[in-house]
Amino acid sequence: MAGAAEHGPSRRGKPRPPRDVFRAAPESRDVWGMLPPSVLEAIARCDAERLEVERSRVAPHLREKITSPAYSVADRFASWERLVRRMEPGRSSDEFYPISAYDNDLDSRDALDEVMNALPAEAGEGALGQLLARLDARFRAVTVPDPERSLRPWVRPTNERPEEELGEWWKRRPVRVPWAE
Repeated sequence: MAGAAEHGPSRRGKPRPPRDVFRAAPESRDVWGMLPPSVLEAIARCDAERLEVERSRVAPHLREKITSPAYSVADRFASWERLVRRMEPGRSSDEFYPISAYDNDLDSRDALDEVMNALPAEAGEGALGQLLARLDARFRAVTVPDPERSLRPWVRPTNERPEEELGEWWKRRPVRVPWAE
């Protein structure tokens, strides 16, 4: 179950290995290892707020079983990095990647803007802000402008907003389509 305890028994009673948030996201893992305590504390506050949102959306008997947010700040950075890596030339993945995952990853990128605005300035100016800028640049390098919004029938933001308020990632399309592999 997403967001459930990071380890413990599975539905079949077998022990589950700890969940690796940074699976296939080595740059995010490296940056996390060098973040100053003040930024990590601010991230923990963002994650605590997110956990409460996620808990509020489930039945009462399930709330206490959810001990970490499915959409933590680390998860969102790792998702963005994994998407970028998946679309880069010479990269391949054996994992199935449906088009619905693409708009979920774009929604996660939207959330990163909100998170970065909520974090102290040192986060945006430091390693975390630099990571996001690098990932965004790499995303632009593997996508092209899509003024026709050719993906819009399949890829739509969760939060309805006017087109001009959407992040640039919603207005681009992959050169190498990750869901067609």
